[in-house]
Amino acid sequence: MPAFDARDLLDCYARGVFPMADAREDAKVFLIDPERRGVIPLDGFHVSRRLARTVRGDPFEVRADTAFHQVVLACAASGPGRTETWINRPIERLYLRLHEQGHAHSLECWEDGELVGGLYGVSLRGAFFGESMFSRRRDASKVALVHLVARLIAGGYRLLDAQFMTEHLRQFGTEEIARAEYHRRLKAALRIEGDFYGVLGAGGAVTAGEGLGAGAALGSGAGGAAALAGGRSSSFGSAGGGLAAGGRGATAATGVSGALALQLITQAS
Repeated sequence: MPAFDARDLLDCYARGVFPMADAREDAKVFLIDPERRGVIPLDGFHVSRRLARTVRGDPFEVRADTAFHQVVLACAASGPGRTETWINRPIERLYLRLHEQGHAHSLECWEDGELVGGLYGVSLRGAFFGESMFSRRRDASKVALVHLVARLIAGGYRLLDAQFMTEHLRQFGTEEIARAEYHRRLKAALRIEGDFYGVLGAGGAVTAGEGLGAGAALGSGAGGAAALAGGRSSSFGSAGGGLAAGGRGATAATGVSGALALQLITQAS
């Protein structure tokens, strides 16, 4: 029987299922298709006043696809309140392969040359599937999420899949929808082509002078793929890779200002 590879994984996302494992050192991979799905609305993303002030102040340099593997490893690491992870080594290798093919991306928050937060996910046409996030500084994961939403809006995406609803994600306006409705939205998103780097052309188009410039965890621990299938979250919503194939060279490492990110979100609402 042929080995399950990155192409098979991408086909799974197109069908609305995603991989998980029970533990970092457990080699088994489960495919999950939950009855209820968390979806972050790109036309109704909510940013609190406090978080907006933080984002506007650009506390971190936000980059895209400059440290994909580091982000995955940080998301897979144990930490306070998270003794185990759903990202095992086979899943890690699959995401690295998708990144090489241009289908998996990271957003990273850097502070004085140190990676302090970030997130990663899978991009397929007009859908982005948020996988995991981490944070080593206050609000780093939230800043990364705000920049992700702005980037997806600018790139013409139609769906941001958060997998499961959590209290952390609820503050951003995340919706919990039935499986059938999720598949309907996914089908619609797959009809169009999103551009993960489309935001790089938005700087001048939105506001001259607020363009490119300087500018974290999509989930908590693991706790079991079976429990997740029942609706408990462990991925995109609690608190070295190089550029993807087909990337935009050095410009791919440049984020947008927090002010521009907020403006893109406001205009989409």
